[in-house]
Amino acid sequence: MNASTHAVHDHGPAPAATTPDTASRLSECVRHAMDEYFESVRVEEAGGIYGMVMSEVERPLLACVLEHCRGNQTRAAELLGLNRATLRKKLRAHQLV
Repeated sequence: MNASTHAVHDHGPAPAATTPDTASRLSECVRHAMDEYFESVRVEEAGGIYGMVMSEVERPLLACVLEHCRGNQTRAAELLGLNRATLRKKLRAHQLV
């Protein structure tokens, strides 16, 4: 066996196939939420938007995938394209374990 056989990448396999409609709906939801955010705050007061959005999206994403995998963290990590250790770290950070 060569070293590449055992390499673990946080990005995992290629993303699962999605329909353009599904990806479009997700994009529209994000766009709508961001438009609402900017309507409620002055741009000059906004900061750390990327981190805020990633944190807000990551927690429900992890919870949903874990639920669909019936708590199986190994399977959830595979679906997310993360290694299991990275998933566990994220689950702890979001207090999901």
